[in-house]
Amino acid sequence: MQQTAPLAWPPQLRPQAAAEQARASALLLADSEAPERGPKPMLHGLTERETALVMERARRRVLYRGATLFTQETPHDGIWLIETGRIRVFYAAPTGREITLAYWYPGNFVGGPEVFGAGQHCWSGMAASNSSVLHLPGRTLKELVTQIPTLAVNVIEGVAFKGKCYSALAQMLGTRSITERLAHLLLHLADLYGVEEEGGGVTIAAAFTHADLAHMVGATRQWITISLKRMSAQGVLEVRRSQIVLRKPDVLAQMKSGGDA
Repeated sequence: MQQTAPLAWPPQLRPQAAAEQARASALLLADSEAPERGPKPMLHGLTERETALVMERARRRVLYRGATLFTQETPHDGIWLIETGRIRVFYAAPTGREITLAYWYPGNFVGGPEVFGAGQHCWSGMAASNSSVLHLPGRTLKELVTQIPTLAVNVIEGVAFKGKCYSALAQMLGTRSITERLAHLLLHLADLYGVEEEGGGVTIAAAFTHADLAHMVGATRQWITISLKRMSAQGVLEVRRSQIVLRKPDVLAQMKSGGDA
C-alpha cells in the first residue's frame, strides 16, 4: 500500500457526529465508568511538529462498511488510528458465534494489546461503517514513542482503558443474565445516543440491527427479537424500523438490577 500525504488532525466532523464520538469511546463500560471518562485521543497533547511526524510515518487505509481490518490468530502488525467511521472489535468462537467487545471511534486506536507488533491478534476488527484508518507498524510506533513522551503516555492510557472495558464486559457476561445485559445495553445506548421525545421517552438515535445487539450481549438474534417484542408489548419500549424508543427507562433500570419487568 502506498503512503499518502498526511491530513490535518483531528479530522473535520459535523458537530453532531463529533459530539457522539467524543461520548462513545466504547459501548460496553462498567456502571461506574461515565462515557466522558473515556480515553483521550491518541494524538491529544502532541505539538504540530509531533503530530506531523506521526502522520508522515503512517499509512492510510480506507475501509467500506463490513470490510475486515484484522483477524484473530493472525500476526500483529502494529495499530490502526481511526480517522473517521467506526470500528467494531469482536471475538469469534470456533462455532462461528461472535461477541462484540467494543465499537471504537475517531481518535481511538485498535490493534492491541501487542501494540509493538509481537504475537497474534486475540480478536478481530472490522469497519462498522465506512472508515479511514492510519496504520502504524509496531516497529514504527516503538520508534515514535521513544521520541514523543506524550504519545507514549497516550498509548499506555489507551491500552489501560481497553483493558477496563474488556474486563467490565467479561464481568457482565459472567455475572448477569441475558435480560439484565440487554437492559444495561439499551440504557447505555440511550445515554450515548439518546434524543428526548416530545411525547415522553428517549429515542436511541443510532441504527443497530438485532444482530448488532445480539453480538453485544452474547445472545442470538432471535432472542433479541423476541425480547424486544415482549418489552414492546409491556410498553417498556417501542421499535421503529432501525431505531428504538425507550418509554419506561425506570423499568429497564429495574431489569438491569435483576428485577422483573
